[in-house]
Amino acid sequence: MIKLGRRELLVGAALTSGALILPGCAPRLSNLFTSADTHVKDYPTVQAVEYFGQLLSERTDGRLGLKVYSGGQLGNESDTLEITTFGGLDFNRVNLAPLNSIEATTRIPSLPFLFESTEHMRKSLDSEIGDEILASLERHGLIGLCFYDSGARSFYNSRGPINTPEDMRGLKLRVPGSDLYVAMVKALGADAVPMPLDEVYQSLSQGVIDGAENNWPSFESGRHYEVATYYSLTRHLLAPEAFVMSKISWDKLSTADQQVVRQSAKDSVPYMRKLWDRQVEKSMKVITGAGVKVNMVDPAPFTELMTDMWSDFVDEPHQKVLVDRILAMRKG
Repeated sequence: MIKLGRRELLVGAALTSGALILPGCAPRLSNLFTSADTHVKDYPTVQAVEYFGQLLSERTDGRLGLKVYSGGQLGNESDTLEITTFGGLDFNRVNLAPLNSIEATTRIPSLPFLFESTEHMRKSLDSEIGDEILASLERHGLIGLCFYDSGARSFYNSRGPINTPEDMRGLKLRVPGSDLYVAMVKALGADAVPMPLDEVYQSLSQGVIDGAENNWPSFESGRHYEVATYYSLTRHLLAPEAFVMSKISWDKLSTADQQVVRQSAKDSVPYMRKLWDRQVEKSMKVITGAGVKVNMVDPAPFTELMTDMWSDFVDEPHQKVLVDRILAMRKG
């Protein structure tokens, strides 16, 4: 008798809700793909993946479709990513952090202060550089389809404003489960606490952690601003998020359908960026309107400490070349 793990039971139960099917088998209609996202339904990444599903349906005359499970219904990103690699899920929108431990090349766009602006990040990842990073996932059972914006990440906490790295000493800050994020926070003198996103609010409210780091929309949609009332705009990361497909599911498609999937994903990117820019403005108004104390930060002392760690995570010649190519695309 096959024993099913918690993740398989969770996904099987969600995917077969309302049907007389054993949980863990994760069956689905042959033309209805599944996708996971930890963000809430109205978050830009979720809406972009749903738009991708609409394009997929339109371009195949309804032959292919997509069901998106948002709000972490199927578990945290590390769990759903593992499920995606063995074909239990067809698609997944994930932060780069869980990919960092799978494929070292994905660490490159996660490097602090690598991108000088949103424009620079988008230009770099829309080029062959982005395609090369996405392609590196295939040997790990994933097809990298496109990058979505994740905005500028900054630090927020419940203790007080952060103006210099010295203000961070002794703070317990949540980070995604990535060695790079842990090293980044430690370089600034704070204590890094790896933790899934869905545990942050409770951990903040109970004092398990003092703060975290994220973008405006995540700070707002997770309601973290209710329990962490200081937001310091270090803008240390402009790392994107990735939309990936299970290679097992990909290999079942015809060449023509693979092209439709890839093009539909690419075409969902401009749509996502419009939604993202709009959401950032909305989230800023909500957060500042709630009385959160927001302060600008001189990035220079943070940059000096955080760029010193690049060499610890970019240690292969082809990775260094990619970094140099990204730096060459800077305006300044």
